[in-house]
Amino acid sequence: MAIGIFGKNKGSSGAKTLDGVILPEHIGIIMDGNGRWAKKRGLPRKAGHRAGAKNFRTITKHCANIGIKYLTVYAFSTENWKRPESEVQALMELFKSYLEEAIRDFKDEDIVVRFIGDKTAFSPELQALIRENEECSKDRSGMVLNIAMNYGGRDEIVRAAKRIAQRAVDGEISLDDITEQAVSDNLYTAGQPDPDLIIRPSGEYRISNFLLWQSAYAEYVILDDVLWPDFSKEMLENCILEYARRNRRFGSV
Repeated sequence: MAIGIFGKNKGSSGAKTLDGVILPEHIGIIMDGNGRWAKKRGLPRKAGHRAGAKNFRTITKHCANIGIKYLTVYAFSTENWKRPESEVQALMELFKSYLEEAIRDFKDEDIVVRFIGDKTAFSPELQALIRENEECSKDRSGMVLNIAMNYGGRDEIVRAAKRIAQRAVDGEISLDDITEQAVSDNLYTAGQPDPDLIIRPSGEYRISNFLLWQSAYAEYVILDDVLWPDFSKEMLENCILEYARRNRRFGSV
């Protein structure tokens, strides 16, 4: 896992053309910094989350337009329930609005929408909207958008281990059948390639329980002084150019 750090001079400048650049097949984004963005402007944290949700739509559509095949965004972690109740409630209301808007916003986009994480913790209304978003987009052939909601990498691995263990208890598989591929096949992202590039705005140098298994050989790019609502299409392209400069050896020489 390689990490690059962008400051003001690199992260916010205009990108060069992506013509001829080998694009990452799968990008992961930790959408971090909404609360700090709002605080800097003297606004309530929920205003930052609204700004972040608006930017999410912009960046998602741009990823699809430039040819990214898979995009996974970290929207709400299993640990985010520990935040103040008022903020969690505001986020749930925002998710509801977003899910209703997504059905409209993405109806003309060739984007397959999937939700990864434990959806059972959400209200029946939210769960119904999640199912509707997935159902109305399932037959599209364009970019796959994974929205990680109530998602945690450790929780995902435990869930996969339990599913594999149950199959072993039931006599469906033997110990020799428990391989890396077997684990991958029981993750939320089963059937998808691992992320090539993971981007984290806000200058935090943590994985934050995001795609722990899948990111074993991902290239990380951290934007040191950019908060998610300010993350632009040009910054995304600069991150892709940084990725293209990396020498990915996957453990070899």
